[in-house]
This record gives sequence, structure tokens and C-alpha cells, in this order.
Amino acid sequence: MMDERKSDGKEQAPATAGLRLLAFDSEDIEVISANLQDAIVRISDMAWLQQEKRFALVCQRFDWVAAEEGRIERCQTGLHFDGVRKVALQGFDQTRKSRVLNLLSITFEPGEAPGGVILLTFSAGGAVRVEVDYIEAQMNDLDLRWKARKRPGHVLDDDDSG
Repeated sequence: MMDERKSDGKEQAPATAGLRLLAFDSEDIEVISANLQDAIVRISDMAWLQQEKRFALVCQRFDWVAAEEGRIERCQTGLHFDGVRKVALQGFDQTRKSRVLNLLSITFEPGEAPGGVILLTFSAGGAVRVEVDYIEAQMNDLDLRWKARKRPGHVLDDDDSG
């Protein structure tokens, strides 16, 4: 039998096909947002690649689809936005590279068409404003997947059992 533990002691979940999403409009951004709700992001895992006009991050996504099937899992996921003009951080100290943020939502605020602002909102008041010339985003699950300690809870959940 194969050892299903990583070197850091986390048990890995069985391999499943990774989720891959593309976004070209605000409705697509909403789909990515729903799939990344409660993702954990380290400040050090976010980068504005100014020369490439790209903002990218790697996060630990809670897999809400797997949770509906009874599996409590997280997976490593990459997300990037192209056509980026400017990135502004607010509500957190970007020099604290190891700080972990909880992603609440991703929204698009239209500006001069087809551009606007993609807003990544984190708990505790943090946000990243990504000004874009157009909407073009890609989200890809990476190979790493593991059992999560618990399912994220929300005040608005119907299940009050915690």
C-alpha cells in the first residue's frame, strides 16, 4: 500500500480531476469567486508581474463540490488575471509575507469598457484591487490535494451544527 502522507504530515486525499476555469466576463468571475470562497492565501503567494501585465496567486482552495459529496478537502490552486494596469493592496501589511488571508469573494466593477476593477476581498477588511484593461482570468487546481481539518463555517449557513 502506498503511503498517502506528505512530508509535512498532512494526509493527501485521493487524486481527482482538477478544476480549470476561464473568465472573460463578470458572470465568469462570479463562478471563480464561488469556487474560491474561503481559500487561504499567503501574502508571499501573491505577485504582480508588471512586465507581463499579470496578477497571480496560489491558494489553498476549499473544495465545496467535494464537500457536497461528503469529502472535506483543500487543494492547491493557481489564479491569474491578465491585462493588468495597476494593483493596490489595502487593509494588510504586505511586508508580513507569511501572513495568511481568507478570501471571501472576487467581484468585477466595470470601468471604461471592457476594463474595470477586479476586487479580491479578504476577511478582516483586507482587499486587493486589480485594475484591468479587460477581463481575462484563469483558475487551475494543481496536483496537491489533502483532507481539510474542517469545513469553513458561515453565519448564513442553514446547518447550525458548526
